[in-house]
Amino acid sequence: MSVMSYSEKKIRCAVLGAAGYSGAELCALLVANPHFSLEHAFASAGRIAEPLSNLYPRFTNAIDIVVEPWRDERISTLNVDVAFLALPHEASEAITPLLLAAGIVVVDLSGAFRLKQPQLYPKYYGYQHQHPELLADAVYCLMEWLEQTPGNLISVPGCYPTACSLALLPLVKAELIAEHCIPVINATSGVSGAGRKATLNTSFCEVGLNAYGFFGHRHRPEIEQNLGRKVVFTPHLGNFKRGILATSVVTLKPNVSAEHVKQVFTEAYQHKPLVRLLNHSPNIANVVGTPYCDLYWQQDEEQLIVVSAIDNLLKGAAAQAMQAANIRFGKPETAGLFSGVVV
Repeated sequence: MSVMSYSEKKIRCAVLGAAGYSGAELCALLVANPHFSLEHAFASAGRIAEPLSNLYPRFTNAIDIVVEPWRDERISTLNVDVAFLALPHEASEAITPLLLAAGIVVVDLSGAFRLKQPQLYPKYYGYQHQHPELLADAVYCLMEWLEQTPGNLISVPGCYPTACSLALLPLVKAELIAEHCIPVINATSGVSGAGRKATLNTSFCEVGLNAYGFFGHRHRPEIEQNLGRKVVFTPHLGNFKRGILATSVVTLKPNVSAEHVKQVFTEAYQHKPLVRLLNHSPNIANVVGTPYCDLYWQQDEEQLIVVSAIDNLLKGAAAQAMQAANIRFGKPETAGLFSGVVV
């Protein structure tokens, strides 16, 4: 374990979007991380300033930060090293160039910089990307498959793509999936994935279990970008608070043995502390409140089912953002991830 010396300067942070679920989780993780210092927490401009514990009472006597209303003029007075953006996509896209120009590292949890093709944004996000020049600069940080050191613009993967990509990338990289195969992915998320804003269709009393976003969900092109192949992705909304369970079905190439599949998963994740390979099917209850992704697979000749489970607010958002920031600033990858206060 890395022990911080008293002379080490902490990394100063701001969280924009701190009133939302992922933003509140980030505040808890940053407070728990000995290498970072949470200096500011902001919410939308129309809100009043109030303690985070007013919004999330479980933080009482644990986190004393005040959530302030945001104004763009604050950028010049922030005096922070990194800003975490837990904002709507268009809001993140608009403010990111301003923060970068001020010399502030940006860790963006929205979808504003995930896709490398700007022409996909109107179809899947419903707006024209205003800063396509930044898409090439953004480092997409699916942490277990990170291919380059994060720079000053970090794009945190979506929750569904994290669960699905971690399940299938070992097979893709090892070229075990049949060429004609289009992976079929069904994934169910708790209602916290829709954010904190109250709407009828995500009201807990209204939610049963339903599929949505057929063929047009914004996470489909992100999953395809990660895997380098088309997928059929169907998300579902379940009547539980948090977590994602994804079931991915693929056809393997002929004569791929169960031993080979096990070897591929083991070699991919044996040095990845936040991926757990199980000998039984994952249960969301075992990942909620943790930064882990649990994986399990079953094979029947050339058919393979991979089941993955994550906490959508942690491994699918705030914890992965914390992982990325740790690596960006040269700190232990898992610092702060096991002692935060769960929302």
